[in-house]
Amino acid sequence: MTRTDAHGTTAAEGSPVTSPAGERGPARVEGSGRLVGRPIDRVDGVPKTTGAARYSAEHPYPRLAHAVLVHATITRGHLTAIDTAEASAVPGVLTVITHHNAPALKPPPPVSVMNLSTMASGTSVAYLNTDEVHWNGQPVAVVVAETLHAAQHAARLVRVAYRESPAAVDFAAEEPNATPQKNDMVSEGSAKKGDAEAALAAAPVSVDLRYTTPAHAHNAIEPHATTAVWDGDRLTVHDGAQNVAWMRDHLALRFGVPAAGVRVVAPYVGGAFGGKTVVWAGTILTVMAARVTGRPVRMTLTREGVYRTVGGRTPSAQRVALGARPDGRLTALVHTGVTQIGRVGGGPEQVTSQSRHLYDAGNILLQQSQVALDTVSNTYMRAPGESIGTFALEAAIDELACELGMDPIELRMRNEPERNPIDGKRFSHRMLREAYAIGARRFGWAERTPEPGSMRDGRWLVGMGVASAYHPAWQFAANLTVRLSADGTVLVRCGFHEMGMGGATAQAQIAADALGVPFEAVRVEYGDSDLPTGPGAGGSGQTASVAASLGTACARLRGTMLALARRSKDSPLRGSRRAEVRARDGGLWTSTAGTVAGETYTAILARAGRPHVEVAVGSDTRVGTAVGQARFMAKFLLDRRRWTKAACGAQFCEVRVDPDTGEVRVSRWVGAFDVGTVINAKTAAAQLRGGIVMGIGMALSEETLADPRTGRIMNPGLGGYHVPVHADIPPIDVCYLDEPDPTMPLGLIGVGEVGITGVAAAVANAVHHATGRRVRDLPITPDKLL
Repeated sequence: MTRTDAHGTTAAEGSPVTSPAGERGPARVEGSGRLVGRPIDRVDGVPKTTGAARYSAEHPYPRLAHAVLVHATITRGHLTAIDTAEASAVPGVLTVITHHNAPALKPPPPVSVMNLSTMASGTSVAYLNTDEVHWNGQPVAVVVAETLHAAQHAARLVRVAYRESPAAVDFAAEEPNATPQKNDMVSEGSAKKGDAEAALAAAPVSVDLRYTTPAHAHNAIEPHATTAVWDGDRLTVHDGAQNVAWMRDHLALRFGVPAAGVRVVAPYVGGAFGGKTVVWAGTILTVMAARVTGRPVRMTLTREGVYRTVGGRTPSAQRVALGARPDGRLTALVHTGVTQIGRVGGGPEQVTSQSRHLYDAGNILLQQSQVALDTVSNTYMRAPGESIGTFALEAAIDELACELGMDPIELRMRNEPERNPIDGKRFSHRMLREAYAIGARRFGWAERTPEPGSMRDGRWLVGMGVASAYHPAWQFAANLTVRLSADGTVLVRCGFHEMGMGGATAQAQIAADALGVPFEAVRVEYGDSDLPTGPGAGGSGQTASVAASLGTACARLRGTMLALARRSKDSPLRGSRRAEVRARDGGLWTSTAGTVAGETYTAILARAGRPHVEVAVGSDTRVGTAVGQARFMAKFLLDRRRWTKAACGAQFCEVRVDPDTGEVRVSRWVGAFDVGTVINAKTAAAQLRGGIVMGIGMALSEETLADPRTGRIMNPGLGGYHVPVHADIPPIDVCYLDEPDPTMPLGLIGVGEVGITGVAAAVANAVHHATGRRVRDLPITPDKLL
């Protein structure tokens, strides 16, 4: 478990801006309001930068063994023979586990959105309990040895023979076979308003365009790693998980042991971005190896191993068609998309999500379709759906603006809706106009000349582009406890996750403000399935989810402390009403007619003879949360029927393009966002910048290249898969409105994923403005500009 430490503060890296009324949105917390919004240093900063933090592959255990995977080299078929004799003879090898000697596991459960923990399985494959191969790279054996070197050497000596079967792996070839996605309670596959195709045909001005995006691979700085230890039927797993509760329940089910006996520990996660949300083969097979050998076992996937066994972002082919009147008002919006899933797992990518909400078109048609291939299952990746969906929609809006001869921002503002365009629901909070106004001013949009190719800086062609950012707001169940001790310290315990976004710091700020204690007095324990079950880190919803329960717990704690005080005739709070009392200065205080009265928590607890007071909030603080999850999801989905909730923003990009080589350099960036209340100015700015960096990679360099004959990934590593480096990224100016959403906990919406949305479109639009060339197929590489 991880505990917070005291830290100082630094100047804000992101900046709030004033609203049109000239006032900053207040943080909606009871207490002093001293901490929410401040740029407090992350509480895990020191252990991470000094090396004191232990990640999943760094926990020492006596007699620790090492495991290495053997991957299938065919696309689909069956194993006909597997020879492990030579591998087993390598000194130090303990065992080679194959489908011949692997212990039987329970099959993965069917997925249910009302029991979210069943969504934990990366694939439906019964690893090493079958001779069937489902994709090129599927694990077919595990070598366990005394040393990592011995295991790696022996894995290369395992000989496997196969009988191959026909397979489908080429997304472009299989695209015509896609089937429409059905609507469910979580992901809507289609939507319709009016007759968009007829309106498109009748529109005075229209565009009808096709955009494609490639597959993307996860490249977190910490590759997937697992350390597993059995003690009888009790299991401890160190894993860089984004959802320790899901992993705990999944492992308990697969290995047939009680969930209460499984502990998943993940206090430090070296980046995840969706790739560590569900349970992949490496985790399952490490736990199996520990079971077979009776020893602690560690497996750290190579970068290639991550590509072969962990899903990434699906490729997509999207059609966006827009019809408009000469004044720019949209009469038709058509957005359809085809994405890929694995035949043995994966899920829909909501590429039309933002197109339901961003523009007030009179007629709208949206449809998502899928094609199942014999590849590793796709999975969540930062802003699933909206990251690639905004590329197509926002590039198309820019193309329509060119057809109309209209400024791209003006076109967007003319179609800014008052209510949700599809169903007329109210927006809980939407300040996209304000974000555009602030971003345009900070970026200097007025200096842009509209004609493509009209701006130069010496030999460089200069272009400016803009796009809207959008990501829905989510909230999940969160169980936690808050303990206030007689020494004035506060302990918050919740099994949420810290992957680098500063979650523990933010929750400490919230608790300190709500209870009126110093930041240094609050400790937060997280990242452990033995703690009260928290939400997974996904959907940009963790902070809001935990904050909701934390606010409730702190309010109850204040009430309990006031009740204790009022029992004593010696307390200055005796006779005080709850509405009159405020938490500050380490206690409860009232102010009546200019007279201040109150006392510290330490004094209240000492008089009551209590060492501490603890409050628990949530449906279930340990295991068996399926009922609680179902109830919460029902409540959340009911709330979604009333409101449309989302973070949004405006992305401004300047590029320089070499006309001779086609080289594109992003030279300036401004992002202006409406993300509700900002809890920590420093970590919020870092999250927004991080999303923009990932979006620049998506725009200019990133793509997973698969052999269209075999589905084998041809660039499984950073030598061939190009992520942005420091030289690729300019200074990024981010700002936010800091205006609360009145329907969300503390008014916060979420900042983790909105930053990547709209980025690729802004780059593409800037490149078109610089060169006159429109690239509709990501990434935008030099060959596409020459």
